[in-house]
Parts: sequence; C-alpha cells; structure tokens
Amino acid sequence: MRSESPFRAFISGGGELALRVCSALVLVPVALAVAYAGGALFALFWGAAAIGTLWEWISLVAGSQRRATTSVGAASLAAAVVLVTGRHVGGAIAALAIGAGAAAALAPWQGRAWVAAGIAYCGALALAPIILRGDADSGFLAIIYLFAIVWGTDTAAFFIGRAIGGARLMPQVSPGKTWSGALAGVVAAILLGAVVADASGLARIWTVAVLAAALSVAAQAGDLFESFLKRKFGAKDSGRIIPGHGGLMDRLDGFVAAGLIAALLGIARGGIDEPARGLLAW
Repeated sequence: MRSESPFRAFISGGGELALRVCSALVLVPVALAVAYAGGALFALFWGAAAIGTLWEWISLVAGSQRRATTSVGAASLAAAVVLVTGRHVGGAIAALAIGAGAAAALAPWQGRAWVAAGIAYCGALALAPIILRGDADSGFLAIIYLFAIVWGTDTAAFFIGRAIGGARLMPQVSPGKTWSGALAGVVAAILLGAVVADASGLARIWTVAVLAAALSVAAQAGDLFESFLKRKFGAKDSGRIIPGHGGLMDRLDGFVAAGLIAALLGIARGGIDEPARGLLAW
C-alpha cells in the first residue's frame, strides 16, 4: 500500500487544526490583554497557569497522592508569586524550595524527585514572566518579544513540519517533530524577534534576532522535554483543558524554557529593577 504523502497527512489533520486555531483565537487576545494590563492581574494570570500546570505534572508523576502534593505545591507557588510581585525574588525562590521539599515528602518514594522538579518547573513558569513584566519601562515589550518567539516557533514548526515532513528530529521522544519544522521555527523566531526589536527602538536588530534564535531552540527543547515526560509516564497529553492542544503543559512547555532563560539573562544584564531592558537593550 502506498504511504500517505506529507501534504495529505497535513490535510487529514484538519479537525485538529481547526481546534488549534479556534483555541488560539481565544487565548492569544486574552494573553495579550493581560500582558498589557500588567500588575496584579498579570501576576494572578501566571500564578493560576502555574498552579494548573502543577496539577497536570503531579497527576502524571505522583498517582494517588496528587491532591496532597498539589495542595502544598500550589501554596508555595502562590506565596512565591506574591513575593516576586513585591520584588522579593530571594523570598520567592525560598518559598518554592520549601514547597518542593514538603510536597516531595508527601509523594510516593519513587516520585519524590519528579514532584520537587515539578514545583521548580512551575515556579519558573510563574516567576519569569512576572519578573520581566515588572520592568516599568520595557516589561510589556519583553513579554511581546517572548510571545512572538514562542508562538512563531510553535506555529511555523507545526505548519511547515506537517506540510514538508522529512527526517524526524528526535523520534524516540516525539515522533511527529521534524528537522524541517524545527528549522522553520528558528527562522520564524528570528524574523519576529527582529520585528519586535525594531519596534522597541532599544536594540540592535540582529543582535536580538540572534538571541531570538537561541530562545527558539530553548523553546523547542522545552517542548521535547515535555514529550519525554509524557512518554516516560505513559500519557498522550498532559490534560484536556485546551481543545486541539491538550493541557496547559502542552501549550506552555516552550514558554517555560524560553521565559526562564530570558529572565535570567535580563537580570544578569539589567538587574532585578530593569530585567526587560537587560534582555532587549544591546
């Protein structure tokens, strides 16, 4: 029997594509509006996303003890969000560390390391964007820059990878991902990063475009890590909350990695008061 061509496979996935597009039409404007608003609403949004992601993570790794471990982890995430919103980054990290230790102690022995890792992962998801957005002058631009890179990478990789096909990127972890999609994602991130850099007036366009390529690779590595985690624990999706995408982890996996690197770089160059400028001003 003749194998299905990449183009036909792309068309046959029309139902999934329609769900993804409809979800994006709802989620993208919400994310942009919350980013523009900033402040407590932004912190609440990312804190809630982190707690929801933690529930999915612990549901994968902790089995029957997930309610107790999630409750402790969620409390530590909430405390960390409050502290980082007040610019107490050290206190936020301490809250996450305490929560990770306490939640791990409640988990089955074989899942303790994974529970602790999940709180660190979800802590990065919450804290990184809040830190960047807290820069009064350039915080919104930094978040738009991250959105452009992660969304551009994901969209280009999805469409080009399915339309062209070709060699698999890492078939033992994620059989659907291809080198053509990965390279398309990096190119899209470079182009969109250059556009945001030009609009910001802060950056040398090509310097920030090169950074966009690195963050695109980080986002794709985050996606592959989540695929590895699901494969290890025998799950197809992390959840079902987002039609066409699966769970929150399925949608935010790339953003966690890219956001963490962006926040660390921004703090290293601009300090805790101007992390967004540190990220964008070159």
